[in-house]
Amino acid sequence: MRTTPLLRVAIVLCGLNLLSSSGRGADAPAAVTPAAEPAAAKPPTPPVRPPMPIRAPDGPGAPPFRVPGAKPGDTALHVAPGVNPPADAEGDWLVGPDYVPAPETKEIAGVPQGRVEQLTLDSAGSKFYPGIGRDVFGTVDPANPLTLVVKTHPAPYKRTITVYIPSQYVPGTAAPFIVTHDGPAPGKSDALLVNTLNNLIAQKRVPALIAIMIQNGGGDAQGNERGLEYDTMSGKFAEFIQAEVLPAVEKTMGVKLTDDPDGRASMGGSSGAAAAFTMAWYHPEWYHRVVSYSGTYINQQWPYDPVTPGGAWEYHNRLIAASDPKPIRIWMHVSDRDLYNPNVMRDGMHDWVTANHRMAAVFKQKGYHHQYVFSLNSGHTDRKVKEQTLPEALEWVWQGYAAK
Repeated sequence: MRTTPLLRVAIVLCGLNLLSSSGRGADAPAAVTPAAEPAAAKPPTPPVRPPMPIRAPDGPGAPPFRVPGAKPGDTALHVAPGVNPPADAEGDWLVGPDYVPAPETKEIAGVPQGRVEQLTLDSAGSKFYPGIGRDVFGTVDPANPLTLVVKTHPAPYKRTITVYIPSQYVPGTAAPFIVTHDGPAPGKSDALLVNTLNNLIAQKRVPALIAIMIQNGGGDAQGNERGLEYDTMSGKFAEFIQAEVLPAVEKTMGVKLTDDPDGRASMGGSSGAAAAFTMAWYHPEWYHRVVSYSGTYINQQWPYDPVTPGGAWEYHNRLIAASDPKPIRIWMHVSDRDLYNPNVMRDGMHDWVTANHRMAAVFKQKGYHHQYVFSLNSGHTDRKVKEQTLPEALEWVWQGYAAK
Protein backbone atom coordinates (compact mmCIF):
# COMPACT_ATOMS: atom_id res chain seq x y z
CA MET A 1 0.00 0.00 0.00
CA ARG A 2 1.36 3.42 -0.89
CA THR A 3 0.08 6.98 -1.01
CA THR A 4 0.28 9.16 -4.09
CA PRO A 5 -0.53 12.91 -4.28
CA LEU A 6 -2.84 14.16 -6.98
CA LEU A 7 -0.82 15.41 -9.89
CA ARG A 8 -0.89 15.52 -13.60
CA VAL A 9 1.71 13.47 -15.41
CA ALA A 10 2.38 13.81 -19.10
CA ILE A 11 4.41 11.06 -20.69
CA VAL A 12 5.90 11.70 -24.09
CA LEU A 13 7.02 8.69 -26.02
CA CYS A 14 9.62 9.22 -28.72
CA GLY A 15 10.42 6.61 -31.29
CA LEU A 16 13.56 6.13 -33.35
CA ASN A 17 13.27 4.69 -36.83
CA LEU A 18 16.34 2.83 -37.97
CA LEU A 19 16.86 2.76 -41.70
CA SER A 20 19.07 0.17 -43.37
CA SER A 21 20.08 -0.31 -46.98
CA SER A 22 22.23 -2.72 -48.92
CA GLY A 23 23.96 -2.48 -52.30
CA ARG A 24 25.40 -4.93 -54.85
CA GLY A 25 28.00 -4.67 -57.58
CA ALA A 26 27.01 -4.22 -61.21
CA ASP A 27 27.95 -7.84 -61.99
CA ALA A 28 26.34 -9.34 -58.92
CA PRO A 29 23.44 -11.65 -59.52
CA ALA A 30 20.06 -10.13 -59.06
CA ALA A 31 18.52 -10.65 -55.64
CA VAL A 32 15.70 -13.11 -55.43
CA THR A 33 12.60 -11.59 -53.90
CA PRO A 34 10.88 -14.10 -51.64
CA ALA A 35 7.24 -14.78 -52.24
CA ALA A 36 5.01 -12.61 -50.11
CA GLU A 37 3.38 -14.29 -47.14
CA PRO A 38 -0.37 -14.48 -47.47
CA ALA A 39 -2.03 -11.73 -45.47
CA ALA A 40 -3.47 -12.88 -42.18
CA ALA A 41 -7.23 -13.02 -42.21
CA LYS A 42 -8.72 -10.08 -40.36
CA PRO A 43 -11.29 -10.85 -37.71
CA PRO A 44 -14.81 -10.03 -38.80
CA THR A 45 -15.96 -6.54 -37.91
CA PRO A 46 -18.60 -6.77 -35.23
CA PRO A 47 -22.00 -5.50 -36.29
CA VAL A 48 -22.82 -1.94 -35.37
CA ARG A 49 -24.95 -1.93 -32.26
CA PRO A 50 -28.38 -0.50 -33.07
CA PRO A 51 -29.46 2.56 -31.12
CA MET A 52 -31.28 1.83 -27.91
CA PRO A 53 -35.07 2.00 -28.18
CA ILE A 54 -36.73 5.09 -26.73
CA ARG A 55 -39.11 4.26 -23.90
CA ALA A 56 -42.08 6.52 -23.33
CA PRO A 57 -42.65 7.71 -19.77
CA ASP A 58 -46.18 6.31 -20.00
CA GLY A 59 -45.14 3.13 -21.80
CA PRO A 60 -45.67 -0.50 -20.75
CA GLY A 61 -44.59 -1.21 -17.19
CA ALA A 62 -43.93 2.44 -16.34
CA PRO A 63 -45.31 3.80 -13.10
CA PRO A 64 -47.45 6.97 -13.18
CA PHE A 65 -44.59 9.47 -13.13
CA ARG A 66 -45.06 12.83 -11.48
CA VAL A 67 -43.79 16.02 -13.13
CA PRO A 68 -41.88 18.33 -10.77
CA GLY A 69 -43.06 21.90 -11.06
CA ALA A 70 -46.24 20.98 -12.95
CA LYS A 71 -49.26 23.22 -12.46
CA PRO A 72 -52.68 21.78 -11.60
CA GLY A 73 -54.29 20.32 -14.69
CA ASP A 74 -51.03 20.21 -16.68
CA THR A 75 -50.70 16.74 -18.25
CA ALA A 76 -47.55 17.30 -20.32
CA LEU A 77 -44.89 14.64 -19.65
CA HIS A 78 -41.84 16.86 -19.75
CA VAL A 79 -40.01 18.98 -17.21
CA ALA A 80 -38.46 22.44 -17.39
CA PRO A 81 -34.65 22.43 -17.74
CA GLY A 82 -32.86 22.25 -14.42
CA VAL A 83 -35.93 21.25 -12.41
CA ASN A 84 -35.62 18.18 -10.16
CA PRO A 85 -38.02 16.43 -7.81
CA PRO A 86 -38.22 17.89 -4.28
CA ALA A 87 -35.46 16.62 -2.02
CA ASP A 88 -38.01 15.56 0.59
CA ALA A 89 -40.44 13.76 -1.74
CA GLU A 90 -40.76 10.05 -2.45
CA GLY A 91 -42.21 8.18 -5.42
CA ASP A 92 -41.72 8.24 -9.19
CA TRP A 93 -40.62 11.38 -11.04
CA LEU A 94 -39.62 12.68 -14.46
CA VAL A 95 -36.71 14.95 -15.44
CA GLY A 96 -35.72 16.30 -18.86
CA PRO A 97 -35.71 16.34 -21.85
CA ASP A 98 -33.35 19.32 -21.49
CA TYR A 99 -30.81 19.62 -18.72
CA VAL A 100 -28.90 22.30 -16.84
CA PRO A 101 -25.96 21.49 -14.54
CA ALA A 102 -26.89 22.22 -10.94
CA PRO A 103 -24.98 25.22 -9.51
CA GLU A 104 -23.83 23.04 -6.61
CA THR A 105 -21.70 20.97 -9.01
CA LYS A 106 -19.37 23.92 -9.66
CA GLU A 107 -16.61 25.30 -7.46
CA ILE A 108 -17.99 28.35 -5.67
CA ALA A 109 -15.72 31.08 -4.35
CA GLY A 110 -15.68 31.35 -0.58
CA VAL A 111 -16.94 27.82 0.05
CA PRO A 112 -14.58 25.74 2.22
CA GLN A 113 -12.77 23.18 0.11
CA GLY A 114 -12.11 19.64 1.30
CA ARG A 115 -8.89 17.85 0.52
CA VAL A 116 -8.52 14.93 -1.89
CA GLU A 117 -5.83 12.27 -1.47
CA GLN A 118 -5.16 8.83 -2.90
CA LEU A 119 -3.78 5.49 -1.80
CA THR A 120 -3.15 2.30 -3.76
CA LEU A 121 -4.07 -1.29 -2.96
CA ASP A 122 -2.28 -4.15 -4.72
CA SER A 123 -4.20 -7.31 -5.59
CA ALA A 124 -1.24 -9.35 -4.37
CA GLY A 125 -2.21 -8.39 -0.83
CA SER A 126 -5.94 -9.08 -1.16
CA LYS A 127 -7.56 -12.08 0.49
CA PHE A 128 -10.72 -11.47 -1.55
CA TYR A 129 -9.80 -10.54 -5.12
CA PRO A 130 -6.47 -11.65 -6.63
CA GLY A 131 -7.72 -10.48 -10.05
CA ILE A 132 -9.20 -12.16 -13.13
CA GLY A 133 -9.62 -11.14 -16.76
CA ARG A 134 -10.65 -12.44 -20.16
CA ASP A 135 -9.45 -11.83 -23.70
CA VAL A 136 -12.73 -12.37 -25.56
CA PHE A 137 -16.38 -12.11 -24.61
CA GLY A 138 -18.02 -15.39 -23.68
CA THR A 139 -20.53 -17.45 -25.58
CA VAL A 140 -23.92 -18.60 -24.40
CA ASP A 141 -23.66 -21.89 -22.56
CA PRO A 142 -25.52 -24.48 -24.71
CA ALA A 143 -26.45 -26.35 -21.54
CA ASN A 144 -27.73 -23.24 -19.73
CA PRO A 145 -28.93 -20.16 -21.67
CA LEU A 146 -28.86 -18.09 -18.47
CA THR A 147 -25.07 -17.92 -18.41
CA LEU A 148 -21.96 -17.66 -20.57
CA VAL A 149 -18.96 -19.89 -21.15
CA VAL A 150 -16.00 -17.59 -20.51
CA LYS A 151 -12.29 -18.38 -20.59
CA THR A 152 -10.53 -16.38 -17.91
CA HIS A 153 -6.97 -15.92 -16.75
CA PRO A 154 -5.23 -14.29 -13.77
CA ALA A 155 -5.11 -10.49 -14.06
CA PRO A 156 -3.36 -8.84 -11.10
CA TYR A 157 -4.15 -5.16 -10.61
CA LYS A 158 -3.39 -2.07 -8.57
CA ARG A 159 -6.48 -0.28 -7.30
CA THR A 160 -6.54 3.46 -6.56
CA ILE A 161 -8.67 4.65 -3.65
CA THR A 162 -9.47 8.36 -3.86
CA VAL A 163 -10.60 9.95 -0.61
CA TYR A 164 -12.38 13.26 -0.14
CA ILE A 165 -12.18 14.69 3.39
CA PRO A 166 -14.27 17.80 4.06
CA SER A 167 -12.66 20.79 5.71
CA GLN A 168 -15.29 20.49 8.47
CA TYR A 169 -14.03 17.06 9.54
CA VAL A 170 -12.92 17.07 13.17
CA PRO A 171 -9.94 14.72 13.66
CA GLY A 172 -10.71 11.85 15.99
CA THR A 173 -14.46 11.92 15.42
CA ALA A 174 -16.27 9.13 13.58
CA ALA A 175 -17.40 10.55 10.24
CA PRO A 176 -20.31 9.47 8.09
CA PHE A 177 -19.19 8.44 4.62
CA ILE A 178 -20.22 7.41 1.13
CA VAL A 179 -18.53 4.68 -0.91
CA THR A 180 -18.63 5.26 -4.67
CA HIS A 181 -17.74 2.76 -7.39
CA ASP A 182 -15.72 3.14 -10.61
CA GLY A 183 -13.54 5.66 -8.79
CA PRO A 184 -10.86 7.80 -10.45
CA ALA A 185 -7.55 6.57 -11.83
CA PRO A 186 -4.20 7.59 -10.27
CA GLY A 187 -3.69 11.34 -10.39
CA LYS A 188 -7.36 12.00 -11.17
CA SER A 189 -10.32 13.16 -9.11
CA ASP A 190 -14.10 13.36 -9.44
CA ALA A 191 -14.72 17.10 -9.57
CA LEU A 192 -18.47 16.62 -9.95
CA LEU A 193 -18.72 14.78 -6.65
CA VAL A 194 -16.10 16.84 -4.82
CA ASN A 195 -17.64 20.20 -5.75
CA THR A 196 -21.10 18.95 -4.91
CA LEU A 197 -20.05 17.76 -1.47
CA ASN A 198 -18.14 20.96 -0.72
CA ASN A 199 -21.26 23.00 -1.47
CA LEU A 200 -23.89 20.75 0.11
CA ILE A 201 -21.85 20.37 3.31
CA ALA A 202 -21.34 24.15 3.54
CA GLN A 203 -25.10 24.63 3.08
CA LYS A 204 -25.78 21.95 5.72
CA ARG A 205 -27.87 19.95 3.26
CA VAL A 206 -25.80 16.82 3.93
CA PRO A 207 -23.58 15.96 6.89
CA ALA A 208 -19.81 16.53 6.80
CA LEU A 209 -19.21 13.20 5.16
CA ILE A 210 -16.10 11.57 3.74
CA ALA A 211 -16.23 10.15 0.20
CA ILE A 212 -14.31 6.97 -0.58
CA MET A 213 -14.06 6.52 -4.36
CA ILE A 214 -12.93 2.99 -5.17
CA GLN A 215 -11.45 2.19 -8.58
CA ASN A 216 -12.71 -1.09 -10.00
CA GLY A 217 -10.34 -4.01 -10.54
CA GLY A 218 -10.42 -3.80 -14.35
CA GLY A 219 -12.44 -4.90 -17.37
CA ASP A 220 -16.20 -5.24 -17.44
CA ALA A 221 -18.99 -7.80 -17.21
CA GLN A 222 -18.66 -11.58 -17.24
CA GLY A 223 -15.12 -12.90 -16.82
CA ASN A 224 -13.50 -9.64 -15.77
CA GLU A 225 -12.63 -8.34 -12.32
CA ARG A 226 -15.13 -5.46 -12.42
CA GLY A 227 -17.96 -7.84 -13.26
CA LEU A 228 -16.92 -10.26 -10.54
CA GLU A 229 -16.90 -7.48 -7.95
CA TYR A 230 -20.04 -5.62 -9.03
CA ASP A 231 -22.42 -8.21 -10.51
CA THR A 232 -22.01 -11.08 -8.04
CA MET A 233 -25.04 -11.63 -5.84
CA SER A 234 -23.42 -11.93 -2.43
CA GLY A 235 -21.96 -9.87 0.38
CA LYS A 236 -18.38 -10.50 -0.73
CA PHE A 237 -17.67 -7.08 -2.23
CA ALA A 238 -18.98 -5.27 0.86
CA GLU A 239 -16.87 -7.62 2.98
CA PHE A 240 -13.78 -6.76 0.90
CA ILE A 241 -14.42 -3.06 1.46
CA GLN A 242 -15.02 -3.59 5.18
CA ALA A 243 -11.88 -5.70 5.68
CA GLU A 244 -9.37 -4.14 3.27
CA VAL A 245 -10.46 -0.71 2.03
CA LEU A 246 -11.90 1.05 5.07
CA PRO A 247 -9.02 0.13 7.42
CA ALA A 248 -6.53 1.33 4.80
CA VAL A 249 -8.37 4.65 4.49
CA GLU A 250 -8.45 5.17 8.26
CA LYS A 251 -4.77 4.31 8.67
CA THR A 252 -3.42 6.22 5.69
CA MET A 253 -5.64 9.30 5.83
CA GLY A 254 -5.76 9.69 9.61
CA VAL A 255 -9.56 9.63 9.82
CA LYS A 256 -12.13 7.63 11.71
CA LEU A 257 -15.16 6.21 9.89
CA THR A 258 -18.51 5.61 11.55
CA ASP A 259 -19.77 2.10 12.31
CA ASP A 260 -23.37 3.38 12.25
CA PRO A 261 -25.07 1.94 9.13
CA ASP A 262 -27.35 4.98 9.02
CA GLY A 263 -24.21 7.07 8.47
CA ARG A 264 -22.97 4.95 5.56
CA ALA A 265 -24.04 5.29 1.92
CA SER A 266 -23.02 3.65 -1.34
CA MET A 267 -23.34 5.02 -4.88
CA GLY A 268 -22.63 3.89 -8.41
CA GLY A 269 -23.72 3.79 -12.01
CA SER A 270 -24.56 0.77 -14.18
CA SER A 271 -23.03 -2.35 -12.55
CA GLY A 272 -21.58 0.01 -9.95
CA ALA A 273 -25.15 0.90 -8.99
CA ALA A 274 -26.05 -2.76 -8.65
CA ALA A 275 -22.96 -3.19 -6.46
CA ALA A 276 -24.05 -0.24 -4.30
CA PHE A 277 -27.46 -1.82 -3.71
CA THR A 278 -25.98 -5.29 -3.21
CA MET A 279 -23.76 -3.92 -0.43
CA ALA A 280 -26.83 -2.68 1.44
CA TRP A 281 -28.99 -5.71 0.65
CA TYR A 282 -26.56 -8.34 1.89
CA HIS A 283 -25.12 -6.20 4.70
CA PRO A 284 -27.82 -3.82 5.99
CA GLU A 285 -25.93 -3.81 9.29
CA TRP A 286 -23.26 -1.79 7.40
CA TYR A 287 -25.16 0.34 4.83
CA HIS A 288 -28.60 1.96 4.80
CA ARG A 289 -28.38 4.52 1.97
CA VAL A 290 -28.00 3.93 -1.80
CA VAL A 291 -27.75 6.15 -4.91
CA SER A 292 -28.22 4.25 -8.18
CA TYR A 293 -27.78 5.62 -11.73
CA SER A 294 -28.87 3.30 -14.58
CA GLY A 295 -28.68 0.31 -12.25
CA THR A 296 -27.73 -3.03 -13.82
CA TYR A 297 -30.48 -5.04 -12.15
CA ILE A 298 -30.28 -7.62 -14.91
CA ASN A 299 -28.74 -11.06 -15.45
CA GLN A 300 -25.01 -10.31 -15.57
CA GLN A 301 -23.73 -12.41 -12.67
CA TRP A 302 -20.81 -14.71 -13.47
CA PRO A 303 -19.99 -17.42 -12.52
CA TYR A 304 -23.51 -18.78 -12.55
CA ASP A 305 -25.13 -19.32 -9.16
CA PRO A 306 -28.23 -21.57 -9.00
CA VAL A 307 -29.32 -19.75 -5.83
CA THR A 308 -29.77 -16.57 -7.88
CA PRO A 309 -30.00 -17.89 -11.45
CA GLY A 310 -31.07 -14.54 -12.90
CA GLY A 311 -28.35 -12.53 -11.21
CA ALA A 312 -29.54 -9.08 -10.11
CA TRP A 313 -32.80 -9.64 -12.02
CA GLU A 314 -33.74 -11.76 -9.00
CA TYR A 315 -34.03 -8.63 -6.83
CA HIS A 316 -37.23 -7.46 -8.50
CA ASN A 317 -38.26 -10.93 -9.66
CA ARG A 318 -38.57 -12.42 -6.18
CA LEU A 319 -35.94 -11.50 -3.54
CA ILE A 320 -37.26 -8.10 -2.42
CA ALA A 321 -40.90 -9.17 -2.53
CA ALA A 322 -40.19 -12.39 -0.63
CA SER A 323 -38.15 -10.73 2.14
CA ASP A 324 -39.09 -8.58 5.08
CA PRO A 325 -38.32 -4.91 4.34
CA LYS A 326 -34.75 -3.92 5.09
CA PRO A 327 -33.70 -0.50 6.45
CA ILE A 328 -32.58 0.73 3.02
CA ARG A 329 -33.30 4.19 1.61
CA ILE A 330 -32.64 4.35 -2.15
CA TRP A 331 -32.53 7.11 -4.77
CA MET A 332 -32.60 5.47 -8.19
CA HIS A 333 -32.62 6.49 -11.84
CA VAL A 334 -32.94 5.09 -15.36
CA SER A 335 -32.91 6.78 -18.79
CA ASP A 336 -35.47 6.54 -21.57
CA ARG A 337 -32.68 5.35 -23.93
CA ASP A 338 -31.02 3.04 -21.43
CA LEU A 339 -29.53 -0.33 -22.36
CA TYR A 340 -31.50 -3.13 -23.98
CA ASN A 341 -29.98 -6.49 -25.01
CA PRO A 342 -26.46 -5.03 -25.35
CA ASN A 343 -24.71 -8.39 -25.81
CA VAL A 344 -25.26 -11.93 -27.11
CA MET A 345 -27.58 -13.06 -24.33
CA ARG A 346 -31.28 -13.25 -25.15
CA ASP A 347 -32.75 -14.49 -21.91
CA GLY A 348 -35.41 -11.82 -21.41
CA MET A 349 -33.41 -10.34 -18.53
CA HIS A 350 -31.30 -7.66 -20.25
CA ASP A 351 -33.64 -4.68 -20.30
CA TRP A 352 -32.41 -1.89 -18.00
CA VAL A 353 -35.61 0.18 -18.21
CA THR A 354 -37.90 -2.72 -17.37
CA ALA A 355 -35.58 -3.81 -14.57
CA ASN A 356 -35.59 -0.39 -12.92
CA HIS A 357 -39.36 0.05 -13.37
CA ARG A 358 -39.80 -3.29 -11.61
CA MET A 359 -37.38 -2.31 -8.83
CA ALA A 360 -39.36 0.87 -8.17
CA ALA A 361 -42.63 -1.05 -8.16
CA VAL A 362 -41.48 -3.62 -5.63
CA PHE A 363 -39.95 -0.92 -3.41
CA LYS A 364 -43.34 0.81 -3.37
CA GLN A 365 -45.13 -2.48 -2.69
CA LYS A 366 -42.88 -3.26 0.28
CA GLY A 367 -42.91 0.26 1.72
CA TYR A 368 -39.28 1.22 1.11
CA HIS A 369 -38.26 4.87 1.20
CA HIS A 370 -37.37 5.51 -2.43
CA GLN A 371 -37.27 8.20 -5.06
CA TYR A 372 -37.24 6.98 -8.67
CA VAL A 373 -36.22 9.33 -11.49
CA PHE A 374 -36.88 8.61 -15.17
CA SER A 375 -34.81 10.89 -17.41
CA LEU A 376 -36.00 11.85 -20.88
CA ASN A 377 -33.73 12.31 -23.91
CA SER A 378 -30.83 10.53 -22.22
CA GLY A 379 -28.72 7.38 -22.32
CA HIS A 380 -27.01 4.94 -19.99
CA THR A 381 -25.44 6.72 -17.00
CA ASP A 382 -25.83 9.97 -18.92
CA ARG A 383 -23.51 12.64 -17.52
CA LYS A 384 -25.86 15.54 -18.23
CA VAL A 385 -28.48 13.86 -16.06
CA LYS A 386 -26.03 13.38 -13.23
CA GLU A 387 -24.82 16.98 -13.48
CA GLN A 388 -28.38 18.18 -12.91
CA THR A 389 -29.57 15.62 -10.35
CA LEU A 390 -26.58 14.65 -8.18
CA PRO A 391 -27.03 17.39 -5.54
CA GLU A 392 -30.72 16.57 -5.14
CA ALA A 393 -29.99 12.82 -5.07
CA LEU A 394 -27.41 13.19 -2.30
CA GLU A 395 -29.58 15.54 -0.29
CA TRP A 396 -32.53 13.17 -0.64
CA VAL A 397 -30.63 10.03 0.34
CA TRP A 398 -29.22 11.68 3.49
CA GLN A 399 -32.64 12.84 4.72
CA GLY A 400 -33.26 11.87 8.33
CA TYR A 401 -29.61 11.31 9.26
CA ALA A 402 -28.66 12.23 12.80
CA ALA A 403 -25.16 11.59 14.10
CA LYS A 404 -25.03 9.21 17.06
